[in-house]
Amino acid sequence: MREAPAASVASASALEVAVSPAVDAGDRERLLHGTHHAPHSVLGAHPVPGGVAFRAFRPYAQAVTVVSGDLRAELHDDGDGFFSGLLPLAEVPAYRLRVTYDGTVHETEDSYRFLPTLGELDLHLIGEGRHEQLWQVLGARVMTHQGVTGTRFSVWAPNARGVRVTGSFNFWDATGFPMRSLGSTGVWELFVPGIGEGELYKFEITRPDGSRTVRADPMARRTEVPPATSSIVHASHHEWGDAEWMAHRADRPVHEAPFSVYEVHLPSWRPGLTYRQLADQLPAYVKEMGFTHVELMPVAEHPFGGSWGYQVTGFYAPTARMGTPDDFKYLVDRLHQEGIGVLMDWVPAHFPRDEWALAEFDGLPLYEHHDPLRAAHPDWGTLEFDFGRREVRNFLVANAVYWCEEFHIDGLRVDAVASMLYLDYSRGPGQWAPNEFGGRENLDAVAFLQEMNATVYRRCPGVVTIAEESTAWDGVTRPTHHKGPSGFGGLGFGLKWNMGWMHDSLQYMSHEPVHRKYHHHEMTFSMVYAYSENYVLPISHDEVVHGKRSLVSKMPGDWWQQRAGLRAYLAYMWAHPGKQLLFMGQEFAQGAEWSEVHGPDWWLLDPAYGAEADHRGVRDLVRDLNATYRSTPALWQRDIDPAGFQWITGDAADDNVFAFLRLDADGNPLLAVSHLAPVVRPDYRLGVPEDVPVWHECLNTDAGRYGGSDVGRPDVVKPEPQGWHGRPASIRLTLPPLATVWLRPA
Repeated sequence: MREAPAASVASASALEVAVSPAVDAGDRERLLHGTHHAPHSVLGAHPVPGGVAFRAFRPYAQAVTVVSGDLRAELHDDGDGFFSGLLPLAEVPAYRLRVTYDGTVHETEDSYRFLPTLGELDLHLIGEGRHEQLWQVLGARVMTHQGVTGTRFSVWAPNARGVRVTGSFNFWDATGFPMRSLGSTGVWELFVPGIGEGELYKFEITRPDGSRTVRADPMARRTEVPPATSSIVHASHHEWGDAEWMAHRADRPVHEAPFSVYEVHLPSWRPGLTYRQLADQLPAYVKEMGFTHVELMPVAEHPFGGSWGYQVTGFYAPTARMGTPDDFKYLVDRLHQEGIGVLMDWVPAHFPRDEWALAEFDGLPLYEHHDPLRAAHPDWGTLEFDFGRREVRNFLVANAVYWCEEFHIDGLRVDAVASMLYLDYSRGPGQWAPNEFGGRENLDAVAFLQEMNATVYRRCPGVVTIAEESTAWDGVTRPTHHKGPSGFGGLGFGLKWNMGWMHDSLQYMSHEPVHRKYHHHEMTFSMVYAYSENYVLPISHDEVVHGKRSLVSKMPGDWWQQRAGLRAYLAYMWAHPGKQLLFMGQEFAQGAEWSEVHGPDWWLLDPAYGAEADHRGVRDLVRDLNATYRSTPALWQRDIDPAGFQWITGDAADDNVFAFLRLDADGNPLLAVSHLAPVVRPDYRLGVPEDVPVWHECLNTDAGRYGGSDVGRPDVVKPEPQGWHGRPASIRLTLPPLATVWLRPA
């Protein structure tokens, strides 16, 4: 037996050393190479025969001294950064370490004297994949543990041979900061005393093959500004001021409430603004325009701005490009205080392959599917999540809850749902395998979406989930416990984007008016299936990029006709059953496609620009559409009830006319008439209900203040007892060119 290292003790008598406290060769090797699963079992202070053994691993230190009350015991330098000593004590005392480096002395708590910060229940829920507040136990959290303030680091890496923390607090040398494995959960944990918010960090992971990789924290709640990739220790200090909004947002089901959405790409809405600067401008603008909600294109951190946020690496961190997480909370808070709901695009379908992020996180497929054919997304060069793995499902379900609970988000628009639902999505023969029943449905994704929706609706009253789903999947907005003809339960979403309506209606509007009579069905077909799901009518960013042209540029004809067509189309859209969404810039007829580099062309509204009335007229119309919409329950109260809609005429193809009634819960009607030909039609007769004595025009897109021609605009219209369109009474209108008119009882 080799000679044991001694401990030099000041203010104490010489101590007899009974056994060697030094780290043995095997543990020493594993600690040096970052492959130790249980560093706390070796390092720190441990009762042994003859007293208490102290062991410290402090690379580059010249000396390490144990400090406990009056006790000062200098540990023996065992080489390679290891220090040890045996003190004849009856029990482990409260102690600190005084570490001497070249020219400096640093006194600190010993990370390896602390018990685990995660309790049995947390570990059980993590193991079951059912921890609905996962962000509270994984990642970096500033906390007080055993009476000491510091930061707890924890990460899920079940395939790792070892994990260490590296960061600004240890000069990016992880050697002396090995984490412990917490049993079969795959979670690694380390409490580092004395450090707090603002510190940069990552995890150094030793892969199964012995190589190392340095990764950002999947659960990081704050990140560096891209292209930098470090995670940042964060503690929130925001004090919410939206209590009234939160208390009442669940008062009325979203399906029976006005829901008019302004879609925004925050970095380019006003390029260069921070979250707090946006909070001084965006709420006021959205309120003035009358939208009930904003929908933010993905806010979660993403390395490539050109992805618009749809390739996420930091699922728990608002992008640092515009400020801190508390700054983003401030923006949401201000929107709520102005009575505006906040929806957020959420992207659980895929993630990028960046080597510092989630891809093969611990050396093997972890977040992605282990089958390469299932893992590789065929369209975007990204990886698909393994929805069948309970820990991955937990990561995503908890993430949905996180945004709603921590940031008071009112709704999640889930991106690319179709790509999740089908095993053969964008895959040819031989590139996919059927499910256990021989079908093409991704049963794991179905179960995940059902769990996510059920969890969010249970935990977050008043929140709505919205599916961007482009196929005829049955039951997207049916409750999860209701079985449909396919045998699946509903997916449980609250609303679904109506991609069919969007495609068909834009296709119709793109035709020259002289040809529209041959495509009349493109505008009426949506009513065949309008009540099969709970729909949103989306004119989103996807429709005004990549050569698709802006919304006004899709309209045929000269500039006057383009604007007139756009105005008529928007009023048709606002009157059609379903909620509506409009992307920024389209509300004032921007002519150019959207670019994330410079955003909307706000200069078009500047009085210095000669034709500002052209654009201001469209903007004023959108404002008035929203105002009339919100004050007219017939336009939103029965969006999912077929009894809330009646055709007056849906077959006037030769006239390019569409006329229908919307009815509120009490039967009060609004009559919407769209005339999509560039001619005036005088004395156009339409059948109407007989119990309305006088109709009043409440909106006309041909009004002069919107840039229209002001053709035939009577204040009131009285029915005549002549039957028409199968109704006992009728009215005669002069239909303006390329216009939509709304009338309601006077």
